[in-house]
Amino acid sequence: MKRTLIAAATLLATASIPASAQDMTAPDYPETRRGDVVETIFGEAVADPYRWLEEDVRNSQDVANWVDRQNTVTDAYLAKLPARDWFTKRIGELYDFERFSVPVERGGRYFYTGNSGLQNQSPLYVRDSLDAAPRLLIDPNEWAEDGATALSGWVPSPDGTRLLYSVQDGGTDWRILRVMDVATGDQIGGEIRWAKFTGLSWVGEDGFLYSRFPEPEEGEDFQAINMNQAVYYHALGSDQADDRLVFSTPDHPERNHTAQTTSDGRWAIITSSTGTDSRYEVNLIDLSQGWNTRPLVPGFENSWNLIDSVGSRLFFSTNADAPLYRVVSIDMDNLQAGWTEVLAERDQPIAGASLVGGHLVVEYLEDASSAAYVYTLDGELVREMDFAGIGSASGFYGSPDSAEMFYAFSSFNRPAAIYRYDVSSGDSTVFAEPELTFNPDDFVVEQRFYESKDGTRVPMFIMRRADVAASGKAVPTLLYGYGGFDVSLTPGFSTSRMAWVEAGGAFALANIRGGGEYGKAWHDAGRRANKQNVFDDFIAAGEFLITEGVTSENGLAIQGGSNGGLLVGAVSNQRPDLFAAGNAAVGVMDMLRFDQWTAGRYWVDDYGYPDREEDWRILRAYSPLHNIQPATDYPALLVTTADTDDRVVPGHSFKYTAALQAEDLGDRPQLIRIETRAGHGSGKPTDKAIEEASDIAAFLAYWTGLKPGE
Repeated sequence: MKRTLIAAATLLATASIPASAQDMTAPDYPETRRGDVVETIFGEAVADPYRWLEEDVRNSQDVANWVDRQNTVTDAYLAKLPARDWFTKRIGELYDFERFSVPVERGGRYFYTGNSGLQNQSPLYVRDSLDAAPRLLIDPNEWAEDGATALSGWVPSPDGTRLLYSVQDGGTDWRILRVMDVATGDQIGGEIRWAKFTGLSWVGEDGFLYSRFPEPEEGEDFQAINMNQAVYYHALGSDQADDRLVFSTPDHPERNHTAQTTSDGRWAIITSSTGTDSRYEVNLIDLSQGWNTRPLVPGFENSWNLIDSVGSRLFFSTNADAPLYRVVSIDMDNLQAGWTEVLAERDQPIAGASLVGGHLVVEYLEDASSAAYVYTLDGELVREMDFAGIGSASGFYGSPDSAEMFYAFSSFNRPAAIYRYDVSSGDSTVFAEPELTFNPDDFVVEQRFYESKDGTRVPMFIMRRADVAASGKAVPTLLYGYGGFDVSLTPGFSTSRMAWVEAGGAFALANIRGGGEYGKAWHDAGRRANKQNVFDDFIAAGEFLITEGVTSENGLAIQGGSNGGLLVGAVSNQRPDLFAAGNAAVGVMDMLRFDQWTAGRYWVDDYGYPDREEDWRILRAYSPLHNIQPATDYPALLVTTADTDDRVVPGHSFKYTAALQAEDLGDRPQLIRIETRAGHGSGKPTDKAIEEASDIAAFLAYWTGLKPGE
């Protein structure tokens, strides 16, 4: 629709916009048809005029036409942004460095992905020994002309002669499974279809376990609710139709099941869940005795994460009687002894654990930054691992019978370097380290703490150029958050954030409640009835950045994706005066219907049940789609989504954008950018990632006054 503001509202909105920005005010939006859907829910009439935008763009010409019209307007707007070319060039330069994944050793071979810099997808390489030259094994850049078909998961067979891998096309969560002969590169057997949310676990050298859903009805691939997941065994050379059903719960179609095998190949662990909460049942198969399953942990009460096994002894991390997690073991040959505590709970949550060379390597989160320690199998401390300051460690890949381990370490100002570590001696050497186009020491990363509305102490990371930090000058600031699903945000490298900071801005990451940075209590304090704490924490973070002089009142931009997109939408409704601009990426925007599509039904653990009145009223109170404030000066908002997002279906963003554009929200624009042949984020080709990041950065820069080169 065309914007029709009353004179008073126009004056108010214009007065709050920097003079330099008034030539980029909101364009004329495309007309969006309003339907007449109204439902009475728990006594309240709820209009849903854009229900028709929920339809799959592939099956609805009306929705496809709407997408084309919106993209035409958005593309024309973004093309005029003065910093767009600068961000495109600089983000491309920052992307252009050689990078690697953490190697996995099997049978004396070392497997890892590598990217020369600007390749759309990262090829997979193998070294036939540690010192051998790398050999190209898989190049996914050859799979699709647009670069949108990606190598997803992969795992070598125990002796390193075969490789099981998954293919992701166009960003979907569906996976196609294939097996390759490592020596020849030839494919072994056919393809496995309809795998999703699956582990990849070898059983010996001739077959593997995987999880799949029933084939959806035609045309429902990207929207149908995912039910009846089951674990299957596929024998190499056989047809998928002949795969053995290993585990399923047809009487409980809502349950999910994934399988893991231990390093020695003896045990298969099947972990079952009902949603996104870390509450699992665990079943066990002794593969040396056949396919019989037996319960190990019943009840869906706690988190149980397999670490690995040594003989008959299985090791797990769990939050049973330990909200911050502990390590326990059980001897399957001496079940009457029950569970034995190996490492007691401490003041920091366990983020991960590995069993390497007869030792336990345990990663903890210490105020949202990685720390790792080496222990004996009886829980005696051997040493702390040394990391290069505040950052994130990942990987810790090795095997119980070898002292060799690989891990990665990164921070806001340091891309990931890969290290080889000897758990026996503590010696660490660089396996691969990128050559950079910037000096990490030119940037300052600090951690501060601030108080939320209820007095809760919340951590925040801030990165700035060293000269900007020293000057004490308030600069345009990009604030990022997530706040949900027990997800911990730790320091990591991002080319777009680095470009923002190089341009003279500041980047801030707030570790708000709902995440897992401080264990179960931190998560519980930001979900279901406590979800408002998440928004309060994020709003308080913005106020803190202004009060502390990091940014100015007109210089704050916000960004979040998925649950973080919900965050951006909710706080924009609750405090539109606080933010100059925002990017809500692939967000959950309709909180009254999120459980109607694909994986949405899992999220009730964090959000609650829309069909229960108590939960519905909480959801209704903050749902971004349903709480837009008419005749209010809103921040400039760029909503981003993709046509193949089958995690958070794009209808969320479509409906939310249509609702924004239908209201008088001031002179700042509310636009949507819809990517094609892309999904929720993973598998996106480099060229599309650079283009999208540049558009977002240029948009946020314009409305916060960030001017690269000045």
